[in-house]
Amino acid sequence: MISQANLYEYYEQEKRPELILCRNDKEAEEIAAVTRLHGVEPFVLPDMRVSLGEDLRTYGEEVRTFLGVLGQYHGSGSAKVLIAPVRTMLIPFPKATYFGHAHIRFGDTITRDVFQDRLYHWGYHFGDIVAQEGEVSLRGDIIDIFPTGAAYPYRLSLFDDEVESIHRFDPATQKRQGDELDELEYTPAFLALNAEQYNSLKRRCEQSPYESFVKDIDAFGLWYLEELGVNALRAFEAVLVDNLDRELEEIYALQTPWVPRKDFLLPVVPQAKIWRDLEVADPVKLMEAHPDKAVTVVARSESIVRGSTLALGEHTLTFAYQEGIVNLMSPDRLILSLNKPLKRKKVKKASMVLDELSQGDYVVHEDHGVGIFRGIEKREVLGATRDFVVIAYQGDDTLLIPVSSLDTIDRYIAEGGVLPVLDRMGKASFKRLKAKVRDKLFAIASQIINLSAQRHLKQGIRLGSREQGAGSKHERELWQKVEVEHQEFLITAGFEHTEDQLEAIATMLSEMQSGRMMDRLLSADVGFGKTEVAMNGIFVAVKNGYQAMIIAPTTLLSSQHYKSLKERLYDFGITVGKLDRFTTAKEKRALLAGLSGGTIDVVVGTHALLGAKFKNLAFVVIDEEHKFGVKQKEALKEMAIDIHVLSMSATPIPRSLNLALSQLKTFSEILTPPLERVGVRTFVKSYDPKVIKEAMAREIRRGGQIFYVYNSIAGIEAKRDALLEILPKLRIAVLHSKIPAAKTEEEMMRFEDGEYDVLLSTSIVESGIHMPHANTMIVDGADRFGMADLHQLRGRVGRGGKEGFCFFIVEDKEHLTEDAQRRLLALESHSELGSGATLAYHDLQIRGGGNIIGEAQSGHIKQIGYSLYLRMLEDAIRELSGQSKEAAHQVEMKLSITAYLSDELISEDRLRLELYRRLSLCETIGEVYAIEEEIADRFGKPDTVTRQFIDMMAIKVLALEKGITKVSSYENRVFFEFRDTKKEKIILTSRSRDDDDIIATAMAFVRGGE
Repeated sequence: MISQANLYEYYEQEKRPELILCRNDKEAEEIAAVTRLHGVEPFVLPDMRVSLGEDLRTYGEEVRTFLGVLGQYHGSGSAKVLIAPVRTMLIPFPKATYFGHAHIRFGDTITRDVFQDRLYHWGYHFGDIVAQEGEVSLRGDIIDIFPTGAAYPYRLSLFDDEVESIHRFDPATQKRQGDELDELEYTPAFLALNAEQYNSLKRRCEQSPYESFVKDIDAFGLWYLEELGVNALRAFEAVLVDNLDRELEEIYALQTPWVPRKDFLLPVVPQAKIWRDLEVADPVKLMEAHPDKAVTVVARSESIVRGSTLALGEHTLTFAYQEGIVNLMSPDRLILSLNKPLKRKKVKKASMVLDELSQGDYVVHEDHGVGIFRGIEKREVLGATRDFVVIAYQGDDTLLIPVSSLDTIDRYIAEGGVLPVLDRMGKASFKRLKAKVRDKLFAIASQIINLSAQRHLKQGIRLGSREQGAGSKHERELWQKVEVEHQEFLITAGFEHTEDQLEAIATMLSEMQSGRMMDRLLSADVGFGKTEVAMNGIFVAVKNGYQAMIIAPTTLLSSQHYKSLKERLYDFGITVGKLDRFTTAKEKRALLAGLSGGTIDVVVGTHALLGAKFKNLAFVVIDEEHKFGVKQKEALKEMAIDIHVLSMSATPIPRSLNLALSQLKTFSEILTPPLERVGVRTFVKSYDPKVIKEAMAREIRRGGQIFYVYNSIAGIEAKRDALLEILPKLRIAVLHSKIPAAKTEEEMMRFEDGEYDVLLSTSIVESGIHMPHANTMIVDGADRFGMADLHQLRGRVGRGGKEGFCFFIVEDKEHLTEDAQRRLLALESHSELGSGATLAYHDLQIRGGGNIIGEAQSGHIKQIGYSLYLRMLEDAIRELSGQSKEAAHQVEMKLSITAYLSDELISEDRLRLELYRRLSLCETIGEVYAIEEEIADRFGKPDTVTRQFIDMMAIKVLALEKGITKVSSYENRVFFEFRDTKKEKIILTSRSRDDDDIIATAMAFVRGGE
């Protein structure tokens, strides 16, 4: 831990180093807070724990920050200092001359070729959508650019070559935000190179002996700077903030050309004689204890000062409005900080699902069954041109679906990437299957609804309430006492709760206090703190005089919960018991007697708990409910009718199903990673025993364990032998689906206890399990996994506060499909927490719906896929709970007009497909025209065919509301057919057979003005 006092005193002596070296990011921020107090602007470089020759794409975020901060440093004219963790010194620092910047102002003329060349040589990536720093998209008169270091990307609208407007836009929604800007500044995504420098560097990277999935500037650019770079320790006057001998030894040992010789000495900031560091719990009490001292108050803003309890009149106060925390004392002065540590950002849910359908994907049509998506094609029908989605079925049959009806198909997804059998068009078998599934779903839906109705009729156990008149005087006093104790329980967690956790705890407790029975579902990624939320509910229930229980599907999971509960609840006098298959008969008898007698407050266990009798059970936590068997689920339902229930799930729940169930269950979601969680470094490598050996040896050197995923039961023993050839002393556990459940669990527990170095398994690696010591994941044959599976596997590591490493190994990178290559590169480039590339999130979301339904229906799910299954379940729940929607039927649009999203306006098929999908799902006319606005914003003014397609979708939405099932036209007549068969078909005559007249006639009718 660094001493801020040493550095503060060093600066007081007018010492102004150019570079301060420290251990890590946390220390760098503490140093920055001190330099700001002395009017020196700090430029903090990221902690780059990278070795010479490693693929820098995996460290993309840090590389962007590193270059961005250096660029800002060289561009600053004020008193300044660079602050860098020692490991960052391994990287060559580009010379100041290669950091440029440029401006684009309103009214400027842009020569596209010159502009495009500059961005290319400056390291920008060109694509059809801009989502992260260093990306640019040129689409006709629209240019999107996301400069490095910018908070938002920018959108330029051009009129010919003149800049007509500049706006910021939101990368999540792709919509413009805020007012028009006068100008924007952009900096290089890599370095400000000219064509010759860029091409020379590119050649060196392509010829590199280092191993990488793709050899380019992104992978190796910084390792080949040579004449473009400098050694930072020689270029800047540097000082060590502390004695960093061990850290320096580590980087000297790596012997890179960018580190000076071992005898190169750096001065260390001397020990402070006047100032000393303080641990401050209460600034006010400290000021009272030192009434004669002048006080400097450090705060981010005036509002923080106004919201504090500082006695402003009694001291000479100076205010420093800045970031950071500094608490120091000298004989005549105090420096006190009111700032709190910065909170982690919430993980944004993906709102744009690009690549939802790719050519060759399996899809399921609600009437025709499973087929293969072949893309979008233009066809002329009755003299009008339209876009159609092409689906291939058995026997070379092809189905053309108008893009206006894209909502009738979904991607086919089933657990474990099961491949479906293609259906044959025109056969009644799929309709029969669907009818059978629908009957089953009505049974499930009615069960869910009946159970919910029974719970709503029961009076709930009230666990405290602030309402006046609620409970007796004795109860209100008890509740008040519990509230105080609960605050103490929160504080003793040993970490700072995330906002999401606090919100989930507050809404759960408020429901437990309401007098109604709680039935809440808590969804969060593993390691995001679901158990902590549950423990708060348990604590409040027990302190109110009741019992609580956690039930988990496996012994390992229940023993993990047991350890956590004992650790947290022991100091509060709460007794915790455990019941699983390792509990002896004698222990079981004592435990069951304790539960029925009320001497045990909390019990954790597997389904062995289901027959237990409690004295006064009030709160049950069910972890990963979908993994219990049918009989166990029935027993859980019986038990849960008159108590508060919290179900926990590690997969996200689909939004639509969430809405359908919201009448029956309440929901909480945790999207913010805990402060101690770090990202997972992801590498894509060709199979090489040297790579495997280095990855495993590195993990074992730091005292960790390894998951090795090899998805072939037949070849898994041979793979074990191959690993023992590489590292003969490895202790390897082998697991796959043919090994009995009891043996699997036993081996997993031995792995958790550290008896094995490697867990070699198929992709059954348990999703809900927390293994803090296993922080390297190797996936052999990664190109054969789906993106969602890879993202979920990657999530198994990096949970114990240690950085996780994930290696996606492919047999031969030269023969990968373009699609597989793109997906693997996307995963390699997005290692940040919760990034979960959009598609992975979407796939997991669909699987989350399966968690609610349970696995008993997996046979039907395999036949029709999750998406259609969920849609049918939603309809069944809505229908049975009296909220059946008209949307259950379709409107057939057969207007003879030329209407489609123009490929001249939106050239990329995947972007058009995504917009078609969203338009087909619109339920209100407002949603349709909001997408038209978005198209104008992102791609430019819609042309006639695009506008006509938008109008057609608006007519479809309005027709749905009027109970119309078909809108068609022939020559200048427009026909309307109704769901109510008693209504006669309506025929209207338009002014002409022109497209705009046909649209106007149809629109006037559906709007209500015949």
